Amino acid sequence: MKNQSTKLQCLLQPNFVLSYKPILLSIVTALASPLGFAEESAENKTAITNLDLPSVAVTGNPLGVNSDQLAVPVSVLNGRELSLKRGSTLGDTLNGIPSVSATHFGPNASRPVIRGLDAERVRIMQNGVGVVDASSLSFDHAVAIDPLVIEQIDVVRGPAALLYGGSAVGGVVNAIDHRIPTEALNGMIGRAEARLGGPDSQSNLAGVVDVGNGQFAIHADAYTRKTSDLDIPDFAVSSRKAQADNTPRINNGKLVNSSANGDGGALGASLTFNNGYVGASYSALNNNYGTVVEPNVRIDMQSQRLDIASEFTDLDQLWSGNIVNRLKFRLAHTDYQHQELESGIIGTTFKNSGIEGSLEAGHTPIDTKLGNITGVLGLQFQNTTFEALGTEAFVPSTNTQSKALYLYEELPIDQLKLSLGGRVEHTIVDASPWVNSSMSQNRSFNPYSYALGGLYKLDAHWSFTSNLSHNERAPSYFELYANGAHLATGQFEIGNSDFTKERSNGIDAQIRWKAGKNSFSVGPYYTRFSRFLGLLDTGNIDVGTGLPIAQFTAIPADFKGFEAEGKFNIADNWDLKLTGDYVRATNLSSGEALPRIAPLRLGAGLHYQKNSVGARLDVLHAFAQNRTAANELATDGYTDLSALFSYKLPTKLNIELFAKANNLLNQDVREHASILKDIAPQAARAVLFGLRSDF
Repeated sequence: MKNQSTKLQCLLQPNFVLSYKPILLSIVTALASPLGFAEESAENKTAITNLDLPSVAVTGNPLGVNSDQLAVPVSVLNGRELSLKRGSTLGDTLNGIPSVSATHFGPNASRPVIRGLDAERVRIMQNGVGVVDASSLSFDHAVAIDPLVIEQIDVVRGPAALLYGGSAVGGVVNAIDHRIPTEALNGMIGRAEARLGGPDSQSNLAGVVDVGNGQFAIHADAYTRKTSDLDIPDFAVSSRKAQADNTPRINNGKLVNSSANGDGGALGASLTFNNGYVGASYSALNNNYGTVVEPNVRIDMQSQRLDIASEFTDLDQLWSGNIVNRLKFRLAHTDYQHQELESGIIGTTFKNSGIEGSLEAGHTPIDTKLGNITGVLGLQFQNTTFEALGTEAFVPSTNTQSKALYLYEELPIDQLKLSLGGRVEHTIVDASPWVNSSMSQNRSFNPYSYALGGLYKLDAHWSFTSNLSHNERAPSYFELYANGAHLATGQFEIGNSDFTKERSNGIDAQIRWKAGKNSFSVGPYYTRFSRFLGLLDTGNIDVGTGLPIAQFTAIPADFKGFEAEGKFNIADNWDLKLTGDYVRATNLSSGEALPRIAPLRLGAGLHYQKNSVGARLDVLHAFAQNRTAANELATDGYTDLSALFSYKLPTKLNIELFAKANNLLNQDVREHASILKDIAPQAARAVLFGLRSDF
C-alpha cells in the first residue's frame, strides 16, 4: 500500500500552512498517540508499518512498470532507506548513488549532477511536474524542495528527453510527496521524524498525516529546520588554493555563514474512485540561509505552489470501441522569489513564476504480427516569467514558453521488449522587455528528440538493456542573455543570443542480474554533443569588475563512463552493498577536460538487520581528480567512512531511534563537482541523532 501525502488547497489562503504549522505538528503528534492509532483497522496497521517499501519507480516510463522492467537505469529511494539517507538538500541526499554527484555550494544549496551533467541538463521535478525556481541559474540558489517531507525520489540516469524535454538529457530527479492521494484511504496513516545534532547542530522536525473515509482523503504536512554554521575538519580554504594564489587559510573548524532556518508545509485533498482520482494541493516553503562565499550575504527564499492532478484508468471498458484506456493530467502553478540580503539590506531580488502541466492518454493494446503495442501520447506545456532586479542582476527579465507532443510505445516480442518514441517541441525565449541592441531579444526553437531502447531477458536472472537516443535542447534564458558580474561563481558571465539548439546522441547499456535478495547491474554509457553549450573561461579579465570573463560557447564534447551497483545477502541478516562510477568529459575542440567532473568513485557497505536492531558501516572512496579544465585546481582523493545504528522500540507504535556518524576518519572531503570545493569542504566528523515513526 502506498504511503499517501496530500494537500488541500481549495478554500485556504496562501499563508495558512505556515501560519498554522505549530498546530499541524501538534495534530500529527496527537494522531500518532496510542489513542489515535487504536482507531485504525488491523489491516491498515499491517500495510503501513512496513518501513521498507518496494522500489517501484513512477518516473522514466509512463506505463507504470516497476524498476526491474525499465530499459533506462533508475534508482529509487523511499521508505526507511530514504529516511536514513536524507541530507539537508536534494543534491546531498542523492550524492553517492551511481553516477550522481552534487554541486554542493555549502550545506544549503546543492543540485544533483548526473553523469557529469548538471544545471539545465538535469530535470528536477516534483510529482512529475517541473520545479520552478532559480537553482539552475546559479550554484548558490537552493532547489525549492526540502527533503524532509519527500516520500520517494526517483533518479533516471541518462537521457529522458522524450518524456520530459531537452533539459532531461542528463537525467531526471523526481521528488514525490504524495500530497495528492492517488488511492482510496479508509482510516489514517502518516509519519513523523525528528533530528538533532550533526556537524551543523541541526534541529529538524517533520510530520505528515492523511485521513480518509474510503472516497475522500485529506492530507497535511509541516516541517521546520534550523542549523548552525557547519563544523569542518580543517581550514575552509584548501592548501592547493593557498599555494596557487596565496589566499590566506582562515576559519579553521567552521564554515562561516553556512547556517540556515527554514519551514514549510502543505494541505491537500482528493476524491478517489474505483478507477482513478481527482485532487489538488497547496504548499509553501521558506528558506533563509547563508551563501558561504560572502560572510554578510544571506538568501531569503519563498515559494508557493498549487498542484492539480487527476488520473482515470480502464476507460476502454466504459464503452465499446474506445481506444483510450487511461487519462492522466498534472498541473502546477508556482510563485517563487528570493532576495539576496547584504548585511540585512536587499541587494538583488530573483523571481520566477508560471505554470507547467501535462496531459497524457494511454491507448489500448494494438495487435500486430509481432505482438501487442502499448503506449501513450502526451502533451506538455510551460509558461514561466523570470525577473532579476538589483545590483547583481546579470540576466534580464525573460518569458519562456514551450509546448511539446511526445509519443512513447512498447512492443514485447518473446524475451525482448522494445521501447521507441519521439518528441517535438516548440520553445520561445523572449527578453524583449530588456533593451539591448547587441543581442537578439526574441528567439524560438523547435527541438526534436527520438529514442529506441530494448530489454532482453537472457533467463530468469539475467537481462540486458540498451538505449539509443538523439536529443535536442533549446538554450536557456541565461545561456542566451547573461551579461554581467556573477559573484557566486566569481566570473563575469556572457551569453550568446545567437545560439541554436544543443544537440547530442547517446548510447548506454546494462547487464543486470537478480536472484532473490541479490542483485547486480553494470554498464557503460557514451554521449556525444555536436553542440554543447558550456560556460568556458576565456582567459580575459573584465576591466570594470576585475573578474575573469567566462562565456557560454558552443563546442563539440563527449561524456563517457560506467556505473555499477550490487546488493548481496552474504549471510543471515547481513547484506553487502557495492557501488562504483566513473565519467570522463572532454572538450573535443581543444582536447581538454571539461570542468567540475567527479573522479572515479568506489563504495562498499555492510548492513545488518535483525528484529529491532540495525547497523551499517559504509565507505566511499573518491580518487584524486587530476584531469582538470583550464584554470581549475586538481582535487585530492578522500575516503568517507560512515556508520549508523538503529533500534525499533518495543511499542505499539512503529517508532525507530537512530544515530548516524559521518566522516568518521575526519578527512578533508572536497567534491570536485563543486565550484566552491577549495573554499567550502564537507562536514567534519559528527554524530546525528534521530527518531522516526510510521503509523
